[in-house]
Amino acid sequence: MDNNNKLYNVLCYFSLWLIGLLVAPNEPDVRFHVNQGIVLTILVAAVTILGSVIPFLGWFIILPIGGIFCCVLAIMGIINAVNGVQKELPLIGKIKILK
Repeated sequence: MDNNNKLYNVLCYFSLWLIGLLVAPNEPDVRFHVNQGIVLTILVAAVTILGSVIPFLGWFIILPIGGIFCCVLAIMGIINAVNGVQKELPLIGKIKILK
């Protein structure tokens, strides 16, 4: 794997997965991390919306805990991308959006 693909893989976990999808659409490693990045982006959006809509419980429990959880998942994904490993993220990794 070349360094550009590693860069595209890492960018996926910063919600910049579209870059990897456009630049290297046929690379299986990039597609794997793009899929993980899309699923993580959807999770971040869901946590943000749910935590913002529900008063008190959302503000003081869902947003902080969900935010920390999403950050931990992103860090795990970045570590996997840098090491060149295709390891699914816990709880959300089995969801396939890209085939």
